Amino acid sequence: MQASRARLFKEYKEVQREKAADPDIQLVCDDSNIFKWTALIKGPSETPYEGGVFQLAFSVPEQYPLQPPQVRFLTKIFHPNVHFKTGEICLDILKNAWSPAWTLQSVCRAIIALMAHPEPDSPLNCDSGNLLRSGDVRGYQSMARMYTRLAAMPKKG
Repeated sequence: MQASRARLFKEYKEVQREKAADPDIQLVCDDSNIFKWTALIKGPSETPYEGGVFQLAFSVPEQYPLQPPQVRFLTKIFHPNVHFKTGEICLDILKNAWSPAWTLQSVCRAIIALMAHPEPDSPLNCDSGNLLRSGDVRGYQSMARMYTRLAAMPKKG
């Protein structure tokens, strides 16, 4: 557990130092628990998520970095690789392709990349996956944009 605390503290210092370097990701450690983090990530440009800000919750195991963190979307998102109700993310690096070389920041980067390049063949959201697999890109983008507007964009007025 000491090793994981030391690693997370090192990552915390990195995040503080590089805040301006990566404006698309805002990682925040819980004040009272270094194993709990949240992140705000910007939807990638030229995707239906553009303009949205999505909140992620990180639960870091005591065996970190030997085991991956559990990450889920707190913001509703219409995406084939994200469970619509729970926010669970289907991403290989969070499961069997994890490496201790990954950091919480690089996990955020990978999630942003997944948002831009969905994998409809391993869907957690079957409706979204089926739209893409059937070739209805317009339908998928329309639904994803609608949910981005409803859940991930600041309310005006």
